[in-house]
Amino acid sequence: QLVESGGGLVQTGGSLRLSCVASGGYAMAWFRQAPGKERDFVAAIDWIGSNTVYSDSVKGRFTISKINAHNILYLQMNSLKPEDTAVYYCAATTKSGPTISRNEYKYWGQGTQVTVSS
Repeated sequence: QLVESGGGLVQTGGSLRLSCVASGGYAMAWFRQAPGKERDFVAAIDWIGSNTVYSDSVKGRFTISKINAHNILYLQMNSLKPEDTAVYYCAATTKSGPTISRNEYKYWGQGTQVTVSS
């Protein structure tokens, strides 16, 4: 079970931090889905928390991290842009990760809305 929190409304250039609590230890990722679009990869981290991968659109602005002792995944989002507006989902895979393929993720959270105003 995955439970996200931390979404909200922010102005362009602002910051938000998303959190996701998992029921166990996994390699994990964040995806996002804007209205009328497919669910896209944002960032992923391996089970240990030492290797990360980012989409080109968020590289340098977003940081994914996890605290294994508490099974918590974070996404620190800085310099937010209106095009970052979407529902953000955390996901977990039983593979060692990190992986960018949506099909590799077996477990999904319910999503949290992030809205960036211009």
